[in-house]
Amino acid sequence: MKRQFKTMDGNQAAAHVSYAFTEVSGIYPITPSSPMADYVDQWAAAGRKNIFGSTVQVVEMESEAGAAGAVHGSLGAGALTTTYTASQGLLLMIPNMYKIAGELLPAVFHVSARTVSTHALNIFGDHSDVYACRQTGFAMLAESNVQEVMDLAPVAHLAAIEGRVPFLNFFDGFRTSHEIQKVAVWDYEDLKEMTGDVFFQHREACNKFYDAVPEVVEKYMGKINEKLGTDYQLFNYYGAEDADRVIIAMGSICDVAEEVIDYLNANGQKVGLIKVRLYRPFRADKLIAALPKTCKKVAVLDRTKEPGSLGEPLYLDVMTAFAEAGHYRYR
Repeated sequence: MKRQFKTMDGNQAAAHVSYAFTEVSGIYPITPSSPMADYVDQWAAAGRKNIFGSTVQVVEMESEAGAAGAVHGSLGAGALTTTYTASQGLLLMIPNMYKIAGELLPAVFHVSARTVSTHALNIFGDHSDVYACRQTGFAMLAESNVQEVMDLAPVAHLAAIEGRVPFLNFFDGFRTSHEIQKVAVWDYEDLKEMTGDVFFQHREACNKFYDAVPEVVEKYMGKINEKLGTDYQLFNYYGAEDADRVIIAMGSICDVAEEVIDYLNANGQKVGLIKVRLYRPFRADKLIAALPKTCKKVAVLDRTKEPGSLGEPLYLDVMTAFAEAGHYRYR
């Protein structure tokens, strides 16, 4: 693999690599790490694309603590998120670092290590800030020079994604962060190849657990039904078997609706009700299965108002269920 050579300092090398793997960057500038965030911000403003074909969303907060909170929230929402800091700024991020590590989120913090100022302002490039983070649960990866920053920074991102352990990637502040060297630079296509099938949105990783919930609920509903002689289902239908009009609802309205349905059906009408029991995860196929094939009109009764929306929550779920099942006739 042949790489181009460019002249840059350690901060730019780290920024070049991190931009490739980053979707969201929560930042607050502090010396000597500020240029990393500055590079990322400039590249994003210019429309530069990461290896996923998107532009990094950069959010500057009012403090390092705020930046860490933004990083934590972004990771929880499923975005690969990076920040850049040093010294007291890193220390302000420690509370969120515990949470990020505890929740196995793939964060990467690039740190231009600098002493923690004590009795006076001090910009000496020691590792006291990094050592203060030993107990957080972050993995820690170090580089010795600008070329190593370029070569090894991808390890922090790739390992965080696959290993589900956040990384603190660090190098000496000023000595490496600001030292200018001629280095061999990664091409983003080479970085993209290394992600393979490893990359995924961690927020989506929980899907398999939610997908399994309806069957678990049905199993225990079945046990309840055996003991009580009831017929609890994820969606229970009540009313005429050949109903042409059906309402879908959940909650206390269902008892009232049953009385109305009994009255109307006794007087020659054909109506029914689907009682929603398991709202989340929403099993669209079970809803469709509970609906009489004779049904021509459906009304969804939500117990909330969402101003400005296309429709209330249960209504939107039902519409989506019908659309995915190909039942476009319902209005």
